[in-house]
Amino acid sequence: MADLVVSHITKEYPTRGEPLRVLKEASLEMNAGENLAILGPSGSGKSTLLHCIGGLDPPTSGAVTLEGENPYVLSEPQLARFRNRNVGFIFQDHHLLPQLSVMENVLIPSLATGALAMGAPDAAIQKRAAELLQRVGLSDRLTHRPAELSGGERERVAVARALIMRPRLLVADEPTGNLDRANAAAVSKLLLKLQAEENAMLLVVTHSLELADMLSRRLWLDDGVLGERETGAVV
Repeated sequence: MADLVVSHITKEYPTRGEPLRVLKEASLEMNAGENLAILGPSGSGKSTLLHCIGGLDPPTSGAVTLEGENPYVLSEPQLARFRNRNVGFIFQDHHLLPQLSVMENVLIPSLATGALAMGAPDAAIQKRAAELLQRVGLSDRLTHRPAELSGGERERVAVARALIMRPRLLVADEPTGNLDRANAAAVSKLLLKLQAEENAMLLVVTHSLELADMLSRRLWLDDGVLGERETGAVV
């Protein structure tokens, strides 16, 4: 069995009339070290698919298993721990806390694991955070606040934060959507480099053909249907 198996998932939302079906029998598989881009027009269900796979939103039907475990059979506290330990999230709007330093933002996921010593993250997790920030080129920005960083630097902080718990799966929702071309290319290369070094799976939702072309596989989501499409098709 593959490390990540998404099997015939659908997602529906109630309306006053017929339910709105956003995903229609979507399936995919991935193994450690692989990466995959999902493209499609706005409103096609890309973010919904990512949220279902990442443990944020249960599918209406079908199943998601990560390393043999279905997160949606877990209780809410167990699901939160599962997400924290197994899935790293990178979003277009990075969601850094403005009142915290770069180092503190990267350490946030560790606070939910009990990896604390005297109320602070333990030495091993702090060392991991410092090493990640060095790897993303921000070792001289540890005490800076997000407002003191460029857009590209903030996205690199988000990448480091997503990796802090050594997740098996990285999910990225338009990670370069708010960046200029030069910063988008730099962040894309960095994300792929770190994914390979960590031997994690990387699933990216993007409108960017430049980013998608850097990944090993591409799938297209259109009107809730996930599948192959001819190279060069327009999103």
